[in-house]
Amino acid sequence: MGDYTVKRIDDLEAIYGGLFKRARAELGVSSFGMQVIDLPADEEGYPEHDHAEDGQEEVYLALRGWGDIEIEGDVHALDPDTMVRVGPGVSRKVRPGTDGIRMLILGGVPGAVYEAPEISELGHPDPLAAQGS
Repeated sequence: MGDYTVKRIDDLEAIYGGLFKRARAELGVSSFGMQVIDLPADEEGYPEHDHAEDGQEEVYLALRGWGDIEIEGDVHALDPDTMVRVGPGVSRKVRPGTDGIRMLILGGVPGAVYEAPEISELGHPDPLAAQGS
């Protein structure tokens, strides 16, 4: 049997109240980080962040819906026809549009072997559940 995995996004194990899907672990990807994030139109919880500490660069691609991504104060459209790469030390924040957004986010550290964070592993507790939310 060939080495492949097929999964429906809506069937993936999710955390943060269903917003973050553990796509990398579900597909068995080991060479880079990957997750699917669903942000409803009114969601403001996606944090502004960078990856200066861990050196990870990220690529954002909207699968459904639209929104924008603010990168160091510049706002760019994020829709199914646009891909965005953000370097490790650059601050970014995604805001969903009026219909929400489903994004695929890929990440990795240039020149390094990928090390998956525990939170991305199947069965790892949902941080919101640990807070009693």
